[in-house]
Amino acid sequence: MKIAPDNELLQYSGRIDFEVQTAPVFVYAGSFVKIKFRGACISADISNHRSYATNYLGYILDGKQGKFALTQNDKPHTYTLGKRLTEGEHELLLFKRMDSCHYFTFHGFVMEEEGEILPLQDKPQRRIEVFGDSVSCGEVSEALHCVGKEDPKHDGEFSNSWYSYSWITARKLNAELHITAQGGAALMDKTGWFLGPDYIGMESIYDKIEYNPSIGPTKQWNFELWKPHVVIVAIGQNDANPENFMAEDYHCEKAVIWRHHYRAFVEKLMKLYPKAHFILATTILGHDASWDKAIDDVCNELNDARVHHFLYSNNGCGTPGHIRVPEAEKMAEELSTYINSLGDIWNEKE
Repeated sequence: MKIAPDNELLQYSGRIDFEVQTAPVFVYAGSFVKIKFRGACISADISNHRSYATNYLGYILDGKQGKFALTQNDKPHTYTLGKRLTEGEHELLLFKRMDSCHYFTFHGFVMEEEGEILPLQDKPQRRIEVFGDSVSCGEVSEALHCVGKEDPKHDGEFSNSWYSYSWITARKLNAELHITAQGGAALMDKTGWFLGPDYIGMESIYDKIEYNPSIGPTKQWNFELWKPHVVIVAIGQNDANPENFMAEDYHCEKAVIWRHHYRAFVEKLMKLYPKAHFILATTILGHDASWDKAIDDVCNELNDARVHHFLYSNNGCGTPGHIRVPEAEKMAEELSTYINSLGDIWNEKE
């Protein structure tokens, strides 16, 4: 039995391209499709569209997490996620572990003919969106042998958005999450690490569904489809490449321009989400404190009760490598505690 992607009992979350309802395209880390069913087996039909790295998808079946490598071509392939399952109800969440190093097209689930799809509980009413980089995506988070250390050699196998500080925070707060983030992204084009040498920054990503030109044409996102209560802007760590101008001369022209662009970026988001609260932050990944000073100065200039600057207890000096699971847990605990301290910010309707 084929469960088509447009089946009304399936549940989706994330910036997903539904231009073709029967073949939605997943781009962003943390986006997912969820199903509740009765049956002894379940598979997913998927086409992978690779840019770089070895690409993996994650799934949680009846509370147990797994992953599988995707094919390196654009042809549809069937992946078995569960077989010889016990009688009764089962729940499966199929999610994107990685950023736009690949997209995938979801062609539906496959079950045995006597299988049955069941209604799911509603998604959480609270909504959080994170604009960030690889840390917000959970890149290299599963390299548990390298906590507090440089990254090991890897090709995608350790990256898992489920263990990002952003998704852990959302789970702690019982909130739906959009991870609008990309590994290597800085704020502005021509800086950072994403798709060098002509680097693409968050200013060119934030309003897109598809945005990786090595996979296909860019496509705009409709901001009316989903509006968060809390927006976390976690940009300012990759911006030191190729030149750490903020640290070298805080008042130089490039530093002034960056602060101007950062403020303009936040103000654009504030107009798009006129009732949301904004948390400006970086992370515990090692970087010069001048970038946090720049964010703090912009926050003070904005002087808006909806805009907050947040620092972790070991901000900018917690690790020279990517954030691993235990470090992400600590970040999420601090961040969720801070968000809770803001009071009742979840009742504004958009």
